[in-house]
Amino acid sequence: MPSSPSPQPELRRGISTLSALGINVIGMVGVGPFVTLPLIVVAMGGPQAMLGWLLGAALSLCDGMVWAELGTAYPEAGGSYAYLSHLYGEKKWGRLFSFLYAWQLLFSSPLSMASGCIGFAQYISFFAPSSAHALVSTQLAGVPIIISGQTLIAMGAVLTALAVLYRSIVQIDRIVRWLGIAVVLTLLFIIFAGFTHFHPQLAFDFPAGAFHLDQAFFMGLGAGLLVAVYDYGGYYSVCFLGGEVREPQKTIPRAVIGSIVICATLYVLMNVSVLGVIPWREMLGERGLHERMFVMAVFIERLYGHTAASIMVLLIALAALCSIFALLLSQSRIPFAAARDGNFPRWFAAVHPRHRIPQHALLALGGMTLLCCIFRLQEVISTLIVVRILFQFLLQGIAVMLPKHRQQRRLRGFRMPLYPLPALLAIAGFIFILISRPNFHREVRVAALILVAGASVYLVRQRRTSAS
Repeated sequence: MPSSPSPQPELRRGISTLSALGINVIGMVGVGPFVTLPLIVVAMGGPQAMLGWLLGAALSLCDGMVWAELGTAYPEAGGSYAYLSHLYGEKKWGRLFSFLYAWQLLFSSPLSMASGCIGFAQYISFFAPSSAHALVSTQLAGVPIIISGQTLIAMGAVLTALAVLYRSIVQIDRIVRWLGIAVVLTLLFIIFAGFTHFHPQLAFDFPAGAFHLDQAFFMGLGAGLLVAVYDYGGYYSVCFLGGEVREPQKTIPRAVIGSIVICATLYVLMNVSVLGVIPWREMLGERGLHERMFVMAVFIERLYGHTAASIMVLLIALAALCSIFALLLSQSRIPFAAARDGNFPRWFAAVHPRHRIPQHALLALGGMTLLCCIFRLQEVISTLIVVRILFQFLLQGIAVMLPKHRQQRRLRGFRMPLYPLPALLAIAGFIFILISRPNFHREVRVAALILVAGASVYLVRQRRTSAS
């Protein structure tokens, strides 16, 4: 009689509350808030850009309550994949929606992580400006491809993150605590430096008509919110690791809500402090290119000199590397969860026998991110966020109000205050970002192409499964 196959190793619940908070924080910070201040200032035309940060925090907090509810109701690997599957029906629409979510992740996640790698490489180029010169520049199907010294640095960041992550979750738990502390201390130092050299007349130098509620104001606010959503993104990272979190009923809400409150406070204070030292008008036009690219380095250099600016560049590069680390850690669990559910190729379900991590899913996303480092991603970021809003945030916001979840929330888990108002506000905020985009129709077409391709693959897989 043949022996039955040995059971597959399972993931280990080794992530503590402090480490869960650290994963979210380092996933949120990255290089984003250090380079996007000029983008929001340019989009909104002055220091009223702070509205983007404040409203972005409010939107994230409302959406964070959705994540906290779903994360404690279904504390499983894959996060959104599990939520969509459970709430829309495991054998009906939920299976299709969860597959499409995992499918789009194969495109959006490597591109998002590659943008962080490129941000890391661009900041490192502060020490080697010649690394930005293209060695190879061409196009593939109309998409610009650039290989330069920065490309190689970005690829090195991916390989570094993979090397650190290829170990047990208990070891990663210890590493995350120290990385989180380093990132928060970097933000606190910038805030301290700014407020000890603060000039209110610079920070609050509003242009005429700054708060005139016309079309230009709302278009600028939409663009600013889009950037803020990009920078706040990551407060849900721990939810993807739901199967590896200790005491998820307590840990997940504390990590989600706590990381939003911490980062929102630090972001607003940091940006106000910088605008109190560097006049916002310097960030406009061609002359402000250096200030926009290395705004925090320029800020520290003016206060403490070139050596201090060089140290700040290294700290920001470390924050960018931490973000890549957190994203790759959390999002590799999504194709793993889909494969374990039989809704994705079985290859992604492999677990390392000793480290007990989803090794194939981790290596696959890491390898795809490595390849994506050759693209010029500045134009792609907004499209990626629109795709995430359509495939993830809106579907989850609706799901949390479905009858099935209303029954589940009475039994266990975090319950959002004033239910379902935060979910409704989050949905309204995301829809505003979508319709205020000047390129909304183009970005929706990209999302539609991903949707059609994913639905086609899903139908082929379903037919093969039915025939076997």
